[in-house]
Amino acid sequence: VPTEEVVEVKDGVKKTVNRKIFPSYILVQMDLPEFQWEYFCSQVKRIQGVTGFVGSLDGRKPTPLTNEELKGILQKTGEIKSEKVIRPKQTFSEGEHVKIVEGPFESFTGTIEEVNLEKGRLRVLVGIFGRSTPVEVDFLQVEKI
Repeated sequence: VPTEEVVEVKDGVKKTVNRKIFPSYILVQMDLPEFQWEYFCSQVKRIQGVTGFVGSLDGRKPTPLTNEELKGILQKTGEIKSEKVIRPKQTFSEGEHVKIVEGPFESFTGTIEEVNLEKGRLRVLVGIFGRSTPVEVDFLQVEKI
């Protein structure tokens, strides 16, 4: 079951945990002979909890992942080298409203001006002394409102 590392904050403590990339799905590597694929697929479907194959409609042969799709999954799980980025549990977009929950600007609310995924940081416009002021915060220092 492919997993990726994400950072969660629980009780103010940052923790890196593994999260399933495709919950309720498993990846299976099978060599399906052209003349016996139905037999092999039926044997896999007999496993408790297996209901079918992604990419196969109306009893057709399952569609295998492309090399690019497989490479992307393996990079995301860290099984092959890539510029691995630990992703936050929440995703953020420009224009969203957030509340800063940690650090010198705790309890301030503002609007996201910029998202930097590589650094895991946000530029948030907050109101200080009646003016919009940009502040840089970590993903883990804010929550959506």
